Amino acid sequence: MRIRAVTVFGAPVEEEIRRAGALARAAREALAAAGYEVQTLRLALPPPEPSEVPEAFLARARAQEALAQEAGFDYLSVGPVGPLAPHIPRLLAETRSVFAALALSREADARAAARVIRENAAVAPDGFANLRFAALAGVPPLCPFFPAAYHDGGPMALALATEAADLAVEAARAAQDPPAACAMIQAQVEAIGRQLGALLRPIAAAFGARFAGVDFSLAPFPEPERSIGTAIEALSGVPFGASGTLAVIAGLAAALHAADFPRTGFCGVMLPVLEDAILARRAAEGAFGLPHLLLYSAVCGTGLDTVPLPGSTPEGALIRILEDLRALSERLRKPLTARLMPIPGREPGDPVRFDFAYLAPSAVLTVPDLDMR
Repeated sequence: MRIRAVTVFGAPVEEEIRRAGALARAAREALAAAGYEVQTLRLALPPPEPSEVPEAFLARARAQEALAQEAGFDYLSVGPVGPLAPHIPRLLAETRSVFAALALSREADARAAARVIRENAAVAPDGFANLRFAALAGVPPLCPFFPAAYHDGGPMALALATEAADLAVEAARAAQDPPAACAMIQAQVEAIGRQLGALLRPIAAAFGARFAGVDFSLAPFPEPERSIGTAIEALSGVPFGASGTLAVIAGLAAALHAADFPRTGFCGVMLPVLEDAILARRAAEGAFGLPHLLLYSAVCGTGLDTVPLPGSTPEGALIRILEDLRALSERLRKPLTARLMPIPGREPGDPVRFDFAYLAPSAVLTVPDLDMR
């Protein structure tokens, strides 16, 4: 198991960003001494004021990116930007490590998010900019995973995001049946989560910060031994997407829910299509599609993540996908996100490959109502 991110939530001022960087580095050192590999340090800020002038917002984000990099952070989140959403494509074009989001609080937000997704796809030739944008449904503050992360405006806070799909792979291979594997995972998550809390709580306090908790999610890395798809297929006995997949995902999510540790964020089974070697492979084989992912979102987190779509996907189709996600979140009262990635010039079944270590090769998924406007 690795730590995907040490995320600090702080105020958008220079002194606070520098203090946040010192806290993140201290946390990384303590985790490394305890035997944990930390991939990234991340800074999440409060959402901008709705009345902020667009040019001021963009200039401030560029300056904050520079400050965050000087403080040692790899990535910066400016949170859900509300009425400033039309300027997200420009924000992503003018920065390299800034993430942004839009909250799906009402029906009009789905239309705004769909327009942003379409315009983001043109920021880079391969549609890569949408990796740094998500539509959020019911996501609270202090979630350490990007692009969902944003600060609640209170005192500085520290949280961890795990990359723990390999724990599920190990349990699936060691246990005699799915219930035994889930029990093993619950015990491991509880023990490790408590250890991480005990380790980081005093470090946060030394910087006058809160320890918000651990988002102990079964997030993957794009290789089979760290794939949640590998674990799910081992437990179900069928390819990901076939009948039986949902039951296994629900069992894994229940194990995470039952574990007792200081928690924040999703604490769920993550199914990011392009970040998982097996999910990416099954997507290329046509083993599952968007309806499957929405179904699985009903029992796990985080929703529709890193989903490669045809570049020709119309705005209307994106709106309907986002409205479905929002409806699911509201009905089940659970946080969900959508990180949809239309790939310019690509159609269903076309290969997708990014020169990025965190993404696996796959193929464009079919959008069921692609021809509807």
